[in-house]
Amino acid sequence: MPRFNIKNLLTFALVTLFSATTLAAPVGEDVSATSGYARGKTVCRYPIKRKEWRQLTNAEKSAYIRAVKCLQQKPTIYGEGTAIPGAVNRFDDFHGVHISQTMSIHFVGHFLPWHRYFIATYEKALREECLYTGAQPYWDWSIDADKGTGYKDSPIFDATTGFGGDGSFVDAIGLFVIPGHTGGGCVMNGPFVNMKVHVGPQGSLTRTNRCLKRDFAASVMYDFANTNKVNGVLSKTTFAEFTKAVDGGQSWTAMGIHGPGHFAVGGEAGDMFSSPGEPLFYLHHANIDRIWWKWQSADLQNRLFDIGGPVSMMDYSGPNVTLSQPISLGLLAPVITAKETMSTLGGIGKLCYTY
Repeated sequence: MPRFNIKNLLTFALVTLFSATTLAAPVGEDVSATSGYARGKTVCRYPIKRKEWRQLTNAEKSAYIRAVKCLQQKPTIYGEGTAIPGAVNRFDDFHGVHISQTMSIHFVGHFLPWHRYFIATYEKALREECLYTGAQPYWDWSIDADKGTGYKDSPIFDATTGFGGDGSFVDAIGLFVIPGHTGGGCVMNGPFVNMKVHVGPQGSLTRTNRCLKRDFAASVMYDFANTNKVNGVLSKTTFAEFTKAVDGGQSWTAMGIHGPGHFAVGGEAGDMFSSPGEPLFYLHHANIDRIWWKWQSADLQNRLFDIGGPVSMMDYSGPNVTLSQPISLGLLAPVITAKETMSTLGGIGKLCYTY
C-alpha cells in the first residue's frame, strides 16, 4: 500500500471533503406503459435518455461541451451582495450552491436525493438556457477502472472530443499527497484549458480567478471504482446500506465508489466543497445517480421509496432521514422533498429522464 499521512487524510475527508416545471422536456421513448415505476402515479411519458460519454457521437460531445461553456457565459443570478458574492456566471451558481451546503449533504441519508435533484437542475439549465437538446451524459468510470492501465487515455480526457487531461505536475500539494498523483497544476489541454474558477477553494464563496486544476491518481480509480466494487454496492438490500456503501468509511481502504470520481481526477474535483467547479463533476454524479437508479430498478416494489441514513453528517446512531426531508438548491430551483426525487420518471416528482 502506498504511503500517505493518515492524520491529513482523515482531516481532508471529514472537513474538506464533506464539509415546479418538469426537469426535462418531453422527448424520447414513450414509457407510459411503465407506470409501475411510480406505483400507479402518472409518469412522464417521453423521458430523455442519459448516455455514457463513449456512446455519444463526436457531434453530441461537442454540443454538450458547448452548452457547458455557454452556461459559463450566462450572467449569474447570485453575485455581489448575495449568498454567493463571488459568482460571475450561471456555472458558478451551481458551484456556489454546492459549496454552501457541503457540510449538510455528504455522509447523510439525503446525499443521493440532493445530488439527483442538483444534476437534473443543471441538466435543465443546459437545455433551457443554452439550447442543448441532449440529456446529461454520465461517465462510467468502471470501464476505465477495469482496464487497470491507461487511465489518462480514457476518451473522457481526450483534448479534442473530451474534457482535456491532467494538470501540470506539482509536487506535494494540498492537505495530503494522493499516492501516485501525476498532476496538481492547471489543466494543460482541452476545452477548459482557459477556464476561470470563481468560487472556492474549500468553503470560500468570495471571488477568485484561478485556473481549473487536475491531479490524476489512476490507482485510486483502479482500486476503488472497478466493477467488483460497484457490484458490491448493488448487492445491498436496503437504502441505508446502499448509500453507506456508496459513501464508504473513514479510512483510505474503506473508500466507497463515490470517492474515486473525485480523487482520481483530483485538483478541483478532489475538493468536495468546490468539486462542481470541475465540469466532470456532473458526469461523475450522473453515474452515481445511474447506479442508484439501477439499484432501485432491481426491486422497485421495495426500493422505489426506500430511504434511510443519518440526518446529520455521519451520525449513524442518530435519527434517520425520511421522505419528507427538504431538498433545497437555493435560488436554482424550488424546494422539494426527498420523496419527489425517488423516481426519475415523474410520478410524485417532476424528474423525467432514464438511462
